[in-house]
Amino acid sequence: MNLDGQLAYQTVSEEPALQRLSEDQLIVQYLPLVKRAVLQLRSHCGAMLSLEDMEQIGMMALIESSRRYPGEFDNGFISFAGQRIRGAILDELRRQDWRPRPVRQQAHILNDKVRELSRTLGREPTDTEVATGLGLSPEAYRESLYATQAESMKSLDEMLTIGEQPADKHNEVERFMLKKTLIKAMTKLNEREQLILSLYYHHELNLKEIALTLGLTETRICQLHKQAVAKLQSLI
Repeated sequence: MNLDGQLAYQTVSEEPALQRLSEDQLIVQYLPLVKRAVLQLRSHCGAMLSLEDMEQIGMMALIESSRRYPGEFDNGFISFAGQRIRGAILDELRRQDWRPRPVRQQAHILNDKVRELSRTLGREPTDTEVATGLGLSPEAYRESLYATQAESMKSLDEMLTIGEQPADKHNEVERFMLKKTLIKAMTKLNEREQLILSLYYHHELNLKEIALTLGLTETRICQLHKQAVAKLQSLI
């Protein structure tokens, strides 16, 4: 190939270099993503992780997301990084204390108490009644409630990452079909289940706030949340 042909080939084949932010610039610009995830997940942490630890984990996930994301940092990056920041915090919580067996035992004890009180009272028990029946303070009861929800929350977070991976021409069609399947599956949920997921994941309300909004107990909201996630998993 002559010199002119080689230069022309290089001009066509070379892509413009991406203007990447430094790590310091990245953290300054996208720190609100970390703060948002910490604010939403802090009620799930109990004494296991401090807010400072959660923010540190979130910032590391933000930096890792910037390294994995192709192209400019557009709106797609905000969604991509946000999911991974949440996922990193949840993974650390599960690694530290939310082991499957204790969580299942905790969930069984709580659910058994709810059923027992429902039979005795002839109605759904209040959160105060459940906490008293378990011999827990309101704070300890809420931690127990959130712990039983942890696995379903993580499962739904993983499903919600469908279609949020960086663009890859080899699996783009597959990811599109998976995301389409998830959207279709969500329409199969009843209106209350859809509303609870929307309030939790889109409007970022916690269980207590959703319970007050819908006039239900936190226990019932937790049950409906897990029920909705289980339905989505079976449909997908």
